[in-house]
Amino acid sequence: MVKGSASKCVLSGGNWNNTSNAGVWNSNWNNNRTNSNNNVGFRCDCKSSNSAKRKWNYRDVSFLHYAKSISSAFLVGVFIRKSGDTNNEELKLKRIGNLFETVFSSENLYLAYLDARKGKRKKKACFDFEVNLGFHLKNLHDRLHAGTYRPGPYKEFTVYEPKERVIHAPAFMDTVVQHAIYRVIYKIFDRTFIDTSFACRKGMGTHKASVYTQKALRACPDDSYTLMLDIRKFFYSINRAILKKLVEQKIKDRRLVDIMMMFAEMETPDGIPIGNLLSQIYALIYMNPIDHFVKRVLKIKHYVRYVDDFILIGITRDQCLSFREKIIIFLKENLKLKLSKSTIQKVKKGLNFVGYRTWKSKKFIRKHSLYKFRTMVKKGNQQAAVSILGHAKYTNSLPYMINILKGLKNDIKIPKGYRRIYHVCSR
Repeated sequence: MVKGSASKCVLSGGNWNNTSNAGVWNSNWNNNRTNSNNNVGFRCDCKSSNSAKRKWNYRDVSFLHYAKSISSAFLVGVFIRKSGDTNNEELKLKRIGNLFETVFSSENLYLAYLDARKGKRKKKACFDFEVNLGFHLKNLHDRLHAGTYRPGPYKEFTVYEPKERVIHAPAFMDTVVQHAIYRVIYKIFDRTFIDTSFACRKGMGTHKASVYTQKALRACPDDSYTLMLDIRKFFYSINRAILKKLVEQKIKDRRLVDIMMMFAEMETPDGIPIGNLLSQIYALIYMNPIDHFVKRVLKIKHYVRYVDDFILIGITRDQCLSFREKIIIFLKENLKLKLSKSTIQKVKKGLNFVGYRTWKSKKFIRKHSLYKFRTMVKKGNQQAAVSILGHAKYTNSLPYMINILKGLKNDIKIPKGYRRIYHVCSR
C-alpha cells in the first residue's frame, strides 16, 4: 500500500463465521492463506486501516469512486440493501442514464436497419436506403450526434378494420431510428409491466391473453362478476407531457428522451401517431400506472389488459360499481383519460375479448371473423383465409370453418397443421 493513501484504501474481508463481526463491512486479515473461512466482504478504510465498520450511502462520492473496481454483482447487493436504510430511495437508482451513445452507436444503427427492413425489402424506400447503406447510416449517425436530426413527414392513410383509423407511416430512415431506440429501451420498460399485460410484448399476444382469460374465468364462481372497461379514443387522448414524465421515470438521458418524444408529436394538443413502432411501447408505458393501481391498490387477483381494453374478473357486483368509480377517478386525475364504455356481467356469461367469445368450457372467434372467413374463401384469398384459420386454431370454431372450406368451391390450400382436423371433419 502506498504511504499516505490509507484514507482511500479499499479493503475486503469479513468472516461470516463471526457473530456481531460478520458481514461485508467487517474485515478479517489475521488468517493465513490456507484458512478455509468465507473471508468475503468489503469496507472502505477511511483515515485508518483499523477504523470501525461504517454505514455507507450510495451518494458517498469516495464510495462510488473506488467501487468502480468492484464487480457489478457486489454493487447490486450493496445498492439494494444498505445498512440502516428504511426508506425506498434505492428505487431511484433504477433510472438509467448515458444511453444516447449506446442507442445511436454505429453498431446499433446497423442492427436497427436489419430489423427495420424485415418484410420491406421489396419496397422502394427500403431499396433506396440499402443501395447507399453506408452513406445513409453514417449520415444518420452524424445528424443524431450533432443534434440536427428531425423526423420527416408521415405518409397518412386510413384503415377501416377493425375500425376506422388514420395511420401515420414514417419514412424508412425514421423507422431505423425508432428500431434503434426500441432495441435498447424495450427491456428497461418491459420489466416494469405486469405479467397480464399482453399487447405489443415479446412472447405475448391475443392467444395468450385469451388463454389467461379463460383460465381466470374457470378459477372464479359462476355467480361472481366481471368488469370490462375500455378507454375512449386511447391513442388520440394520450397526454404527451404525462407520457414524457413516465418515460423520464426510467430514463434520465435528456438527449435520448428528447428524440423519443419527437415520435410522439402531432398537430393536435393530445395524442400520439398510430403507425410508429414506438407508439406501441408508449401505450404500454402510459397504461402501466393503471395496471399497478388495479393490482396493488384495488388488490384484484384476476386482471387482464390488452392495449386499452382491461377486465377485472371474479368480483362482486358492488365491487364492480365501486372499483369502476375509483378507476374513473384515477384515469382522470393521473392520466387525463376517460372511459368509453363498461360492461358488468356474471362470469357464467363469458367474455368478448381480444377477438374471442370465451366461456369456461368453450371458446369461439367472433361472428364477424367467421363472416370474413367465408368471404375470403369465396374470393380465393389464400393469405387472409389462412390468417383467420390461425386466429381460430385453439377454438371451437375451427371444425365449422373446415366445413366451410369443404362446402365451398375454392383453391385454398390447407396448411399442414390443419389437415388432420380437415380429414376428421370429412368423415
